[in-house]
Amino acid sequence: MAKGKRRSPSNRRRRSLSDRVVDALPVEDRDIVYWDADLPGFGVRVYATGSKTYLVQGRGRAGSRRVALGRHGVVTAEEARKRGAEVLARIRAGKDPETGAWRSGGPTVADLAERYLREHVAVRCKPLTLRNYRHAISKNVLPILGRIPVAELERRHVAELHYQLRRTPVSANDAVNALSRMLNRADAWGMVPPNSNPCRGMRKYRTRRRERFLTEHEFRRLGETLDTLEADGGVPAHAAAALRLLMLTGCRRGEIIGLRWADVRLDRSEIQLADSKTGPRTVSLSPAAARLLADLPRPVGNPWVIAGAKPGARLTHITYYWHRVRKRAALEDVRLHDLRHSFASRALALGEPLPMIARLLGHTKIQTTARYAHLARDSVRDSADRVAASIEADILPPDPPRPQQP
Repeated sequence: MAKGKRRSPSNRRRRSLSDRVVDALPVEDRDIVYWDADLPGFGVRVYATGSKTYLVQGRGRAGSRRVALGRHGVVTAEEARKRGAEVLARIRAGKDPETGAWRSGGPTVADLAERYLREHVAVRCKPLTLRNYRHAISKNVLPILGRIPVAELERRHVAELHYQLRRTPVSANDAVNALSRMLNRADAWGMVPPNSNPCRGMRKYRTRRRERFLTEHEFRRLGETLDTLEADGGVPAHAAAALRLLMLTGCRRGEIIGLRWADVRLDRSEIQLADSKTGPRTVSLSPAAARLLADLPRPVGNPWVIAGAKPGARLTHITYYWHRVRKRAALEDVRLHDLRHSFASRALALGEPLPMIARLLGHTKIQTTARYAHLARDSVRDSADRVAASIEADILPPDPPRPQQP
């Protein structure tokens, strides 16, 4: 190089790319591409966010093309260079540069699932959501698609997954939803070509939302059965209290089972939930619910309201006792979550508006509560009938007497 001649910025960013070199590349306040000194057209883009993605840029008959190869950390520099050489050869030959670029094995669906659950769901979602995703993925997705490389996954594979689970439509739809979210994350991680999710637009099976609301008579029968079983020792006192609290508050099962005495403010007649499904919220306690909590035994050293049999533990298998209660009450079609629906149904019957019911149930979106709108229409219709009947006698002549039958 002649004395005084300065290297261009692009030359200053040219170096032999290896995992060690890419790890050490600095993150600036703008995106920067560092080109490889050994394979012309191969480089790595360092984003201002800190992520680093391998790419190639070449010119062929169709003009200049730039293709992403994968995210650093998901693919190694050597794997990306090998893929890049194949893509550059296709570009120069005038072929589709992305065909084959992602068809070299790589992480499988099982590999993606393990990383997705560990790095995304476990970090961003609540424990119940993690359990639901793990169940849908491990039970339904992985047995069918687990060994397929993520980059080779096609729409026909998704359709086959959906069809094999057709006898359980809800599980089939949940499996496709879980797979779709995994693949969206794979896109963000640079594991697949951008916008290549084969689940997009997949037509789901039609499912019917199951609704079951307890009548006033059924509530009474349920309460009497619970009293009897508790007195006979068939249901422990804390399990019975949990079931009664579900009926009296409309709370979710996890909110009651995970309730600590530190969350209960009897002086304010409320429960302060620091981390419900929709975030922190306050549950107002009726006098009956407050009295139930005040009378509930508190084992020494146990922080849980719904205490378990072991010292310091909470009760976890409330469903076992619920099945015993509902069978004795001849209500075997009633699920535990239906107690929450029934709470909302009773509130509507008493004239509470949907926004208030949304607050009672801890819904952050009124659309979630809108599923009860048909019940509100029934309540309005009943009210209209009662009001009209009271006015009818004042404005309409009485019905003429019917002739008696001979």
